[in-house]
Formats: sequence, structure tokens, C-alpha cells
Amino acid sequence: MSQPAPLEGLRIVEASALGPAAITMPLVDLGAEVIKVEPPQGDYIRKMTWPIVEGVSLMHLHINRGKKSIALDLRNDAGVETFRALADTADVVVEAMRPGGLARRGLGFDDLVATNPKIVFCTISGYGMTGPYKDYPSHGIAYDTWAGIVNVAEDDEGFSYLTEHASIGIHAGPLFGALGILAAVLRARSTGKGSHLEIAQSDAAAAMDWYRSETWRAYERPESEVTGNEADGFERRAPGTAGMREGVRYQVYETSDDRHVLFMASEQAFWKNFCQAVDRMDLFERWPGSTVADHARGNRELQRQLKEIFASKSAAEWLELGGRANTPIAPVNTPKTLLDDPQFQDRFPLYPADELGADQLPTPLKFLDETLPRPTRAPTVGEHGEQVLAGVLGWSGDDIAHARARGAFG
Repeated sequence: MSQPAPLEGLRIVEASALGPAAITMPLVDLGAEVIKVEPPQGDYIRKMTWPIVEGVSLMHLHINRGKKSIALDLRNDAGVETFRALADTADVVVEAMRPGGLARRGLGFDDLVATNPKIVFCTISGYGMTGPYKDYPSHGIAYDTWAGIVNVAEDDEGFSYLTEHASIGIHAGPLFGALGILAAVLRARSTGKGSHLEIAQSDAAAAMDWYRSETWRAYERPESEVTGNEADGFERRAPGTAGMREGVRYQVYETSDDRHVLFMASEQAFWKNFCQAVDRMDLFERWPGSTVADHARGNRELQRQLKEIFASKSAAEWLELGGRANTPIAPVNTPKTLLDDPQFQDRFPLYPADELGADQLPTPLKFLDETLPRPTRAPTVGEHGEQVLAGVLGWSGDDIAHARARGAFG
């Protein structure tokens, strides 16, 4: 007998604009019902950023997949009444825009909890509901520059530019928010009491990069209290991956097929396994290293020898050797080549473009011996309006026509 989807029966009413709507996407993928409330003109995410796939942005196709859309004019009493009626049936209301927008229309947490005591109300925004930046307009990269994640470079003409990087805040913020929503729903179902929570995408970016910022703070303490690794003679290295530049046994190497692999034999046991596998025990005998956390930092003589060794085989051959000999060697992919990686293809069978408008990655979560629901294509503006009103609120055709005459839908 098949299981229901993990979040089947969870209803979320979402008032969203642009990227913060990603907060409910992982919940949709697990079976939640998400009703996206849009203004009559629609969320302009459909035209935002590149690529545009057959007239619609990939961003909209991805983060709004599986959702239902209803267009409501929340400047209109009938539109507000309709939103409130939907919220009364919901477990969660998400405000994915600047904080306070719903409260100004009489649809904030204090308004909704009066008629739905178990409601979970979550706001996701750029800088959050407090602090000196709370009212500043911003876009997603701002949260990464604020958190110290993005390096600034300068071109040949002396102009500054942002280096390529993986966006953190716009992805981590929604994930933290989704986790908070589920925690609050669990509590509401056991206690009968709702919650008002918020998440800032800037905060989430900083939280994801805690290792570097906390390392810098730790280094403010005297060296008698905070040192580096024993393998480095306790010398303090730069935080995070910046401290790996001079690494040798933990470093990238070019292969015979003009690719690169990441060699990670910082543990002595892995280093010995590698030397045995390539018939170079002389390297281990000369430089056995410490038991753990030893990158052979700055050992250029060893690095030159490893460079020659890795240039003798293809990337695929090195991966096979690493698995066989129990020494960690990983591929170095790009966002373009990743989709061709056999591990990726085994774990991430793409949702095809003919289903969702563009090839898309599924949720990385897997429930063993279960098949999760496949999301539907991201909606057009108001596509599910009548379906939502009839199915959720039980409205008749006359009820819908009356609301339309009052201007509820713009």
C-alpha cells in the first residue's frame, strides 16, 4: 500500500514576490499544498533575470513549481476578505516580501490568529524585521556581500566587479525558514497555539558561513588560548578554504585528460594507501606526515612529484583508484559539467522540460521505498483561482461572480 506524501494535508497560503518564494518550494516537493496569492498584475518574477525559457524565467519555473496561483487585489476589501477566508483554512501563512505588508492590510499574525489560533505566520525578507537595514531595498547578492562571502575583483581597466560565486542567502534563508515552519506546525498541532516567526536571508548567509567568521573571532583571543593545527606547528592558518592554498596532500591536481581532481589525503592512513596504490612508498617513507589534519603545507618538492603522478591518469581513472585503494579523490566539476557526472545522474534524475518548462533538479531528500509526488509546472497568474475558491472555500459560481464584481480579483 502506497504511503501518502510526507506533507500531504499541509496547506500554506503564500503572499510572495520574487526569490523569497523559494521558502515553500521544498515543502511543495514533499507534498504540501501551496496557494500563491498574487496581485492582479502577477508576480514579476516571471520576467526576472536569465535565462528566459519560452517567455518565462527559469527562476519562476523552479521556485514556484507545484504551487497554485490565485490573483487577489489586497487593496480591495473583497480581496482582503478572500485572503482571510483562505488563511482560516490554512496551517501556515507565508509573507515572502518586505515585512509588514500583510499587517498593513489587516492580514498580519495578530489579525489571523484571532480566527485561526493554530496559524503559523512566517515572514522571509532580505534583512529581517529589525535592525538599521530592515527597510532597505535589496536583491539576493546583497546578503552574500553583507555576510562577507563574495570576493571583489578588479578588471584590467580598474573597474570593480563581483566574482562568480554560489548564492548562499537566497537558498539558505528559505531552507532555514522551511525548517522553522515545520517545527512551528508540529508545536501548533500538539498545543493548539500558533507562532509568528521570521527569517532574514542575510542572517542565513552569515549562519552558513559561521566557520570563517567564528574563526576570525576566535583568533582575536591570545595565541596561548587559540592556535592552529598540531600538523602546522600550531601556526594559525587563514579561516576556511583560504587556509588551504599552500596545501599539498589536500589540493587540486590536473589529470591527463585536462580535467582536475581534488586529492584529500590529510589523514596519514589515507596518504599511506595512496602511496601503496601508485607504488610510491618512498614518498610515504620520506614524508609520513601526522596522523590527522596534515596537508604537507608548503612542501613544493612533494607537490611537484604529485603533479607528475596525477598527470599520468585520467580523472575517471583516479576516481576508480581512490575508491579501490580507500584514499579520498574527488572530481572537480563546474556547474556546466556537473549534470554529466555519473554520481549526479544516479542521484538527481532531472524533471524534464516537457513537464516543468525547463529541466529541473528534484528535491535532494529521499524517502526510501517511497516515491515523492512530482510537482506541476509553475502557475500562470491566477491560474487556479476558481479551483482554489471552489475546492478550499466551497464557493459556488455565484459566490465567485459576486467576489469578482466587488473587485476581489482586480
